Amino acid sequence: MIKKALFLSIIFLLILAGKSFAEPAGSVWWKLPPLPPPELYGNILMDRASTSSGVKPVTFSHWSHRVNYTCRVCHFEIEFNMMLNTTMITEEANKYGRYCGECHDGKTAFGHTKENCDKCHNGNIGYGREKLKSLSNLPKGVSGNGIDWVKAMEDGRIKPKNYLRDENKPIEFKREINIESTWIGISPVLFPHATHGKWLDCSNCHPEIFGIVEESTEDLAMEYILKYEFCGVCHGKVAFPPNNNCKKCHPKMKNPGKRIDITH
Repeated sequence: MIKKALFLSIIFLLILAGKSFAEPAGSVWWKLPPLPPPELYGNILMDRASTSSGVKPVTFSHWSHRVNYTCRVCHFEIEFNMMLNTTMITEEANKYGRYCGECHDGKTAFGHTKENCDKCHNGNIGYGREKLKSLSNLPKGVSGNGIDWVKAMEDGRIKPKNYLRDENKPIEFKREINIESTWIGISPVLFPHATHGKWLDCSNCHPEIFGIVEESTEDLAMEYILKYEFCGVCHGKVAFPPNNNCKKCHPKMKNPGKRIDITH
């Protein structure tokens, strides 16, 4: 019985390997989600209560805001949840200076007045898309918005604010960690806390998305990242996507994007 099971296992592996080598040389390991045009990458429609209240959903462009503010400002200080349409935003709260109203007060940015309604409640996810051209001087990225936002900050090309109220400098944590891949032949992920800490607060990731103790997060794999879990909460939606960016996370990876002997 054991020999029979071993024989069947070998046959299965040979079939699997044969299928892999029969694949075209340029095929990719994963079926990556298609990306929108650069000017639409990171754009969202907020519609928790708009449509049901008889108004058009709010369009929001991440790229037009991250020039001036880090992710921490909205997703920590102003308390926007990371998941779309789960924050209890209301027009009344905005008018009293909460959520969008922290900046859209008629002073820092256009206010919540009747003549400005269509600037947000337009239901058009491409609203203002032409303004991306004004950022053409920033360092280039290969996908996403076509901008390398980290380099833009490091070079001083953009200087986004990290707080709105009191100056609370984020914790500086510079440790880099290696996250071993569950796939043979795929080099570890090198995760730099320092880079992420310039944009995010620790609580944006810990403990809801990642366990605070190293190796305490279960099911951390590309399969789930591409479903917008774990790293995919940001990477693939707002931060640079996996498409054409293998070596940004797996710096020692050879033949990025090419199939060797693994099928999926």
